Amino acid sequence: MSRTPITWFEIGSDRPDEAQRFYAEMFGWSFEQGGPGGSYRQTTAGGEQGIGGAIRGTDTGNYATFYAQVADVAETCGRAEKAGGAVLTAPVTTPAGLVRAMLRDPSGNLFGVFSPPAEG
Repeated sequence: MSRTPITWFEIGSDRPDEAQRFYAEMFGWSFEQGGPGGSYRQTTAGGEQGIGGAIRGTDTGNYATFYAQVADVAETCGRAEKAGGAVLTAPVTTPAGLVRAMLRDPSGNLFGVFSPPAEG
């Protein structure tokens, strides 16, 4: 059994209003503005049974990706490279203390890893 849960998703869209409307109509998701400059539209998606996520407005291309929660982002990046993947964005710590990195698997798929802020 895996100890690395998928706990977040992100949908990048050059038409975030349209994407938000689509997912609200499709699945009944509700959204709240958040993130830097209000650029993130967060949702709890499936409630207690699903994972949280967000729509991010972007002009660099549309995408959908998942984020795995890990204990050590830097160590996970090293393991990804040894397994044939690539680190696209080295570990970065946000002002809130969350550490994240973006990776690509050997077949070209993009995914992210993160560690939540330390409690305290």
